[in-house]
Amino acid sequence: MIDKIVKSMAEAMAGIRDGAVVLIGGFGSIGQPNALIQGLIEQGAKDLTVVANNSGVGHVGLAALLETGRVRKIICSFPRTADPVVFEKLWREGRIELECVPQGTMAERMRAAGAGIPAFFTPTAVGTKLAAGKEEREINGRRYILEQALPGDVALVEAWEADRWGNLTYQSSARNFNPVMATAATLTIVQTQHIVELGALDPEKIVTPGIYVNRVLHVPYGEPTVT
Repeated sequence: MIDKIVKSMAEAMAGIRDGAVVLIGGFGSIGQPNALIQGLIEQGAKDLTVVANNSGVGHVGLAALLETGRVRKIICSFPRTADPVVFEKLWREGRIELECVPQGTMAERMRAAGAGIPAFFTPTAVGTKLAAGKEEREINGRRYILEQALPGDVALVEAWEADRWGNLTYQSSARNFNPVMATAATLTIVQTQHIVELGALDPEKIVTPGIYVNRVLHVPYGEPTVT
């Protein structure tokens, strides 16, 4: 019997190694798997590369992970947030590396990883510093640069509903990066607001099929703030 539901945070976080590339869902605080981030902090893996939409806000969630000093590099689109105090301090002190990637390019790099596509050409960032060192090609009269797929060792995902097979739905804008990250990682760990019986999810509403999910942890915390 397939049952991907785990009983504890320790079980959910088991096996994450030092030096892992960790994909963390969310757009700001919306859809960010804060319970799993806290679990990763408690698990203790270090020398991590984190891929996320931004660099964290305040001292919670992703920012709390950065504050531990165990993130070597962050790959994100928005290193400057409304309250990026932790990242800015680490950056100014030379204690963290930054790779800034346009948001659409970052999403497509992970989608490509999930689809088995090693690289793709895009016009985004042509002629800018972000194109430095990348292969450039003219196609039908337009310049493109080659971007590499961006796979993760681990993806931390926040979902709205899950069944024991790992099929997932998302709530409104909390969907954001979570589905594409789920496809791009070797190990996908999900915190979900609701656990439902197998067969209860409308197949037309399942966004992430269970084939992409390895572990599901029930983390009920009330209705999320969505926009």
